[in-house]
Amino acid sequence: MSSSPFLSDPSLDDAELARRIGCDDEGAFESLMRRNNGRLFRVARAILKDAADAEDVLQEAYLTAYRHIADFRADAKLSTWLTRIVINKALALRRKRHRDRIVVHLNEMRPDAPRGAAYAVPEESAESPEQSTTRTDMRRLLERKIDELPVAFRSVFALRELEELSVVETAECLSIPAATVRSRLFRARRMLRESLAGELDLATGDVFKFGGERCDRVVAGVLAQRRALAAAAAAGNVAEPGRI
Repeated sequence: MSSSPFLSDPSLDDAELARRIGCDDEGAFESLMRRNNGRLFRVARAILKDAADAEDVLQEAYLTAYRHIADFRADAKLSTWLTRIVINKALALRRKRHRDRIVVHLNEMRPDAPRGAAYAVPEESAESPEQSTTRTDMRRLLERKIDELPVAFRSVFALRELEELSVVETAECLSIPAATVRSRLFRARRMLRESLAGELDLATGDVFKFGGERCDRVVAGVLAQRRALAAAAAAGNVAEPGRI
């Protein structure tokens, strides 16, 4: 198989890419995968809640696309066509294993925030170990709460909020009406807000908690100062508190 000299050419449109793949151009096929790997993996991971399963599904979906590239029609986006294949493969694996597992994602908690912004964990270039730990904990909490969403809502959430697909594109990928996409996204956002709020309520009792080492440190400091004052008073240098 020959390798395409235009492997990384961003101007290569879907129709031409599909044509070259149909002509057994390995370079074009590699370009297709590298362009879409990130999105397709996240979609599969959202459905299966398992990274290894998502990788397996991704590979199987690419091979299916390669064998059926002649079925692609240029009136649709190649990425949308691939996404639909991945979703079908992931759902088939889920049904086969009789597991209720899938993801979707979150939405903005602030009404004025762009899609996905409220749930994004900030990346800091020079963060402290404490900040890094906090960011990791935040990400894990969000991922766990997303995983708890029912599969139908996780799927819509993942495509709309994680991949930022339009309502129409999401509807095409999932083969559901646009109105259903909107209603499921609304409910997914509400469920996530309620779930996260409940988690935060449980944690508020530990916020600014005073105990353990901090308590011991403050008590020891005060006692040390009290003893120093008492010693100074005994030496006649200063009046002891309470004896002024």
